[in-house]
Amino acid sequence: MPCVAIKPIHEALMRNHEKSSRRKAFGTLATAFQHFSFAQFLNFSFSQFLILSISTFLFLPSCQQDKESGKEEAQGFYCLLPDSFRLQPGDVVFRRGGGFTSHVVINADREGQYSHCGIVADSCGTLFIVHAVPGEPDFKGDPDRVKASTPQQFFSTEYTTIGEVLRPADSLVGRRAGEHAWRLYQRHTLFDHDYDDADTTRMYCTELVAYAYRQAGHDVDQGRRHHVNLPILQGECMFPSDIYASDFLTSVIHF
Repeated sequence: MPCVAIKPIHEALMRNHEKSSRRKAFGTLATAFQHFSFAQFLNFSFSQFLILSISTFLFLPSCQQDKESGKEEAQGFYCLLPDSFRLQPGDVVFRRGGGFTSHVVINADREGQYSHCGIVADSCGTLFIVHAVPGEPDFKGDPDRVKASTPQQFFSTEYTTIGEVLRPADSLVGRRAGEHAWRLYQRHTLFDHDYDDADTTRMYCTELVAYAYRQAGHDVDQGRRHHVNLPILQGECMFPSDIYASDFLTSVIHF
């Protein structure tokens, strides 16, 4: 895999990683209204949805303040992945967030416990987690796209309440899958808001992982799909549980 200027990328990611709880609350509220159609799918009434949105706005800052005390409060968000654990290229990583969108995914994906996933890639000896995610800009004007995040950022308590790492049975296949994912990042691949598996010019999170492994010679989703019937989205797409169920992947840590 071609070498890139790792230090500037890492510093830029970490600079943009620190955000205030109040700003996150406003972002969460905006996301809630943006995804009202998903709330309709879950049979929320408008009044229930409005109460949930306002509660999210009011509750998030106080919740964050309660959680971050002492040393954690001084440092802000922190990484849930234990320092002693070593990721490997090709590892598939899962997380569940505490935001509105994560709760929507969890409620829609009744078979799973995670709302987002990515794949570990090695760039010149530095490990990154490549993932396609909306609503997490690294800078002003940053579009929804495929990102390369540090493990510390991906598993930050800003985005994560629980997490897990699954390891491929074949490390060489895993490394190749990581390389394919890295190329998607280098191409500045945008997020696939249509959730169309047939369109490989854009990617959503599970599509990226499945595509990278397919290019490496293994089918981790094995054709598993969920049928979705929403006002803005109808058809089949992959949820994190469709990747998690792969018999090629084995859980190596849960936190």
